[in-house]
Amino acid sequence: MLSHPAHFISLGFGSGLSPKAPGTAGTLLAWLLYPLLRTPLSEATFLALVCALFVAGILAAERTGRALGASDHGAIVWDEMVAMWLVLAFTPASLIWQAVAVALFRLFDITKPPPIRWADSRVKGGFGVMLDDLLAAGYTLLSLAVLVAIFGA
Repeated sequence: MLSHPAHFISLGFGSGLSPKAPGTAGTLLAWLLYPLLRTPLSEATFLALVCALFVAGILAAERTGRALGASDHGAIVWDEMVAMWLVLAFTPASLIWQAVAVALFRLFDITKPPPIRWADSRVKGGFGVMLDDLLAAGYTLLSLAVLVAIFGA
């Protein structure tokens, strides 16, 4: 993990090394870190940061995937983290709504409804690693919008 900075990043600062549910561990770490990243930044600056972290994730996941011999190794969780930060940026600030967002994101990331499954199986390399979680974030945000419209924030 510490042999190259790309590994430290793509393995989610070590959360991806969790023996059980590394994707969930990365997602939960992202939720925990979100207030530290978001609070000091304007909305536009935070979204620009998420975009930059997405691009960095492509490069880091590519390098780590090659080193591990698997393009989308289960220990690579930076994709979950960046996608979760994007989701949380548009989630109502209450802990309940954030918990719903985390649960929905994990649901879509694990079940991979179309076109997520297609992207996961066909788009390889660092971009493929990041893309399927970006699509899961899109499903999550659409679902949250419906739930907020029904139940209110």
